[in-house]
Amino acid sequence: MLLIRIPFSSSFPRTILARKLVAPSQTRFRKMHVIPVPVREDNYAYLLVDKNAKKAAAIDPYDVPKVKAAADEAGVEIVAAITTHHHFDHSGGNQATAFPNAPIYGGSKKIPALTDLVKHNDAFCIAETIHVQCIATPCHTQDSICYHVTSASDPSHPGGVFTGDTLFIAGCGRFFEGTPSEMHSSLSLLSHLPPQTIIYNGHEYTSSNLAFAKSVDPNNPGVKRLEELVRGNKCTTGLTTIEDEKEWNPFMRLDDPAIRSATKGSSPNEIMGILRDMKNNFKG
Repeated sequence: MLLIRIPFSSSFPRTILARKLVAPSQTRFRKMHVIPVPVREDNYAYLLVDKNAKKAAAIDPYDVPKVKAAADEAGVEIVAAITTHHHFDHSGGNQATAFPNAPIYGGSKKIPALTDLVKHNDAFCIAETIHVQCIATPCHTQDSICYHVTSASDPSHPGGVFTGDTLFIAGCGRFFEGTPSEMHSSLSLLSHLPPQTIIYNGHEYTSSNLAFAKSVDPNNPGVKRLEELVRGNKCTTGLTTIEDEKEWNPFMRLDDPAIRSATKGSSPNEIMGILRDMKNNFKG
């Protein structure tokens, strides 16, 4: 599988979704669409589907039988596996025998059955028309990679980003292998994606993240809008965008007066570290 290295750019085709939230199942008419596959207690695996080619990539396919069943139901062939980081609840389904002849992409040799090691700014294609851009986001793990996807055959699609345990809806991952500075840099990279880029994260943590966001920024209208989203949707992945996160995610709003006041920090890196400690100890 050929990897090409291209400069990172946010100038991909985009569309305006107004402010209407569209459930993942309602986007399946598109040539490129994403099927969330809930696994374990709160993890998400995904199928990234090229509808015309009837092919798909499996993202973090921890539960191979469940992911394959979803692919069979959708009538697609899994032609690649993409791993966001090496933690077992994301990479544990990687098996050379699970997806014969399919490349397995990831950011380090810690990832089981890896065939294609990717780095920041690497790019590859799924079924020729889905473009995948690799964004290195070290902190939760040093091999964390986010994958920004766009469709050459569906230029009206706003694109999506698979963020693993780096970016959650209204939150971010714990700093198991990194520093506040690294998380700040990683989230800053993601913040420069097109505003309407749809977020597909690694866990359903939105309710607890919402509670924390309310505690540090209770008067934020964006947080109130997120509360409505959580109230109406048990599965929230695929319903929010980069633009949304910049409105309600405290970890992406380090310069906001409310966040600075809540943390009593001065620099963005200091605020990020304090905010993460506050979230780690939050009991709400």
